[in-house]
Amino acid sequence: MEKLDKKTFTEKIFDFENKKKWEFRGELPAIVDFYADWCGPCKMVTPILEKLAVEYEGKINIYKVDTDKEQELAGSFGIMTIPSLLFIPRKGEPQMARGALSREAFSKAITDILGVEKEN
Repeated sequence: MEKLDKKTFTEKIFDFENKKKWEFRGELPAIVDFYADWCGPCKMVTPILEKLAVEYEGKINIYKVDTDKEQELAGSFGIMTIPSLLFIPRKGEPQMARGALSREAFSKAITDILGVEKEN
């Protein structure tokens, strides 16, 4: 998992300062976890995301954005609740989920939203 700041987010995900229409810059589908270090539910999500990053290596990218450090970035996506998770398919519009998701919910979103199947 890679932590993103405003600069790396605009390079790897979306240039929200210069583009009005969504235009994903990544090569692989992605999940962006908007979190804060003090957030209890965020701490519950992190180990799930760490395991998913290993299981889906080479199929999806998982990023983290610290909302305390990146307030402008969080504000541009209307982040009011953390954790907030942005699921970004390779093509099409991203979808936001709010709150701590279970491992099963993540797996379902990876399949349904990102279009990525897990190999057995």
